[in-house]
Amino acid sequence: MKTRTTILPAEQSQLLDLIHSFADLARTQTLRHFRQPSLLADNKSDDGFDPVTVADRAVEQAIRTELARLRPDDGITGEEFPPVPSRSGLTWVIDPIDGTRAFLSGSPCWGVLIALCDAHGPFLGVIDQPYIGERFVGGMGVAQAVGPHGATDMRCRTTPALDGAILFSTFPEIGTESERAAFQRVSSMCRLTRYGMDCYAYALLALGQIDLVIEAGLNIYDIAAPIAVIEAAGGVVSDWQGNPVGENGQVIAAANPDIHAQALALLNG
Repeated sequence: MKTRTTILPAEQSQLLDLIHSFADLARTQTLRHFRQPSLLADNKSDDGFDPVTVADRAVEQAIRTELARLRPDDGITGEEFPPVPSRSGLTWVIDPIDGTRAFLSGSPCWGVLIALCDAHGPFLGVIDQPYIGERFVGGMGVAQAVGPHGATDMRCRTTPALDGAILFSTFPEIGTESERAAFQRVSSMCRLTRYGMDCYAYALLALGQIDLVIEAGLNIYDIAAPIAVIEAAGGVVSDWQGNPVGENGQVIAAANPDIHAQALALLNG
C-alpha cells in the first residue's frame, strides 16, 4: 500500500501559502480576459468542441514559471502543457480554467483547480472562483471557504438517504449510454438533480450545500483538487466501483459514506 509523504509542519505552512499565491496569480490572469469581447477560443478536439483560450494557457504557464523558480524538484501535470516528472515525490496538478465553456459564455460557474499530490494521491487542493471571489481550500488539517462574506470552516452534509439528497452533474448527457442509464438510476431516487456548475459543484459539496456529484469522462486535472477539498471536509470521492479515482474517468463525490454506498449500489445495479 502506498503511504503518504511525510511533510513537517513548517513545510505544510509554506505549501499552504504557496497554493494561495498560485490561486492569487490565476485570479489576475483569468480576470484580464473574462467577459471581454475580444476573447477567442481554439478547439482542441476533432470530435465536438473542447475549447481552450489564451487565459487557460496564461494561467498554467504563470504557475509553471513560479514552480520552476520555487520548487524545481516537484512534478507538474497540467491540462495545457506537457508533464514535468517529479524528483521530490510531489506533483502539482493544474486545471487552469475548469469550465472553459462557462468562461466563454460569461457565466461565473468556472474555476481554477490546483492540487498537490504524492504517490497516494491528492492531499492539498484549492478550488478558486476569481470573479465571485470565493476560494475553497482543503488538506493538511484545513477545510475552509473564504469569500466576500468572510471565512468559514467547511463540513459536508450528513443527509442519511438518497430521497433527501441533492445531486449535481455538469452535463445531462453524461458519458456513454450505459453510464447515462446508471446515472439516471441514482437521479431518480434523489430529491433534486441539477446540471452545470463544473468544479463549483464540488465546492458546494464540501461547503455542505449538496450531497452528490456524479460524472464521467474526467481527467486527473479535473478532479485532483476537488478530491483534496472534499475529503478534507469529511466527504468521500471514488470511481463508480468504489475504488480510488483512476483512468476510467468516472467520479462519484459524496457528502458521507451512507450516501456514497447507496449511490454506488444504484450505479452498479
